[in-house]
Amino acid sequence: MTGGTDDAAPLAAVVARGRAETAADALRAEGVYDDDRSVRPFGEDAVALPVTAPPEATAVREVVRQEAEPRLRNLDDHLRERGWTEDELDRAPGSWAVIGTVVLVDIGDAPRPDEVGAALLDLHANADTVLARHGIDGEQREPEVEVIAGAGDTETVHTEHGTKYALDLAKVMFSPGNKAERKLMGDAVEAGDRIFDMFAGVGYFTLPMARAGAHVTAAEINPDSFRYLLENAKLNDVHDRVDLYRADCRDVAEGVEADRVVMGYYEAHEYLDAALSALESGGIVHMHEATPEALVYDRPVERLETAADERGRAVDILDRRKVKGYSEGVAHVVVDARVE
Repeated sequence: MTGGTDDAAPLAAVVARGRAETAADALRAEGVYDDDRSVRPFGEDAVALPVTAPPEATAVREVVRQEAEPRLRNLDDHLRERGWTEDELDRAPGSWAVIGTVVLVDIGDAPRPDEVGAALLDLHANADTVLARHGIDGEQREPEVEVIAGAGDTETVHTEHGTKYALDLAKVMFSPGNKAERKLMGDAVEAGDRIFDMFAGVGYFTLPMARAGAHVTAAEINPDSFRYLLENAKLNDVHDRVDLYRADCRDVAEGVEADRVVMGYYEAHEYLDAALSALESGGIVHMHEATPEALVYDRPVERLETAADERGRAVDILDRRKVKGYSEGVAHVVVDARVE
């Protein structure tokens, strides 16, 4: 071991900066990651991940000993160090996410965004860029973002439950709040299932489902998202189980026979005719919607049942769940239903 002479000093595992997220997950699974200490930079291209013991199953460059330091546990701690008052802290961001090497933050009306960005980089040593997000624009779901700290490199590779997503967060949408839903879709399918992903993006649901052995027909109309969808199919070694179309999903639906249809779009009800035309009898539809809280879950269920009834088909609701908040008083919900 290197990095100090104190045999009682805490341990850290050194990994390449780009592997920090994946390695941290592996160390947690191994039971040796130390959540009570901070990740620290290590040289120009690496970080030191805090561990309680040398890892046995996770590949690392080396294990070092570090001088102990008091941990700044949250963003407020880092901003207090920069002289922020309690009134200013009340306006600090309350949510952000680390996507690969990029921190994506809802900046709101926080004062001095550059200091917020610098504090977030201190808090997440594996990140090199902080983006303030200002919303999603248009039918092609293009993000509005602004670099507020760091290198400004918005392209990254994010690993989640073993699935790798290459993307440019200045060009394509990625919702951290959908993480559990992406895993759920991967767990829901079996090898050989035929899936139609109508709004594939960079592969949010396509990739985990294809990794589980399903055959996925995926449509995406945004050219930037489609480019990463192609790249990610190769990155995850599922290119032989996906048929990818840069096209309006309603056009693709005409030639699809699916056991499941995934409608990962807030206005999915507008596309129910196409979804039901592609869905085989007894198949399952996963319909997303942004629904006012007062109408959860009545509105999406009614829309689905009405569309099916117009086609002479029957609906059996299997599950209903909230994914996350969409906006003030509006929830992102999903309805799963079998359609005969």
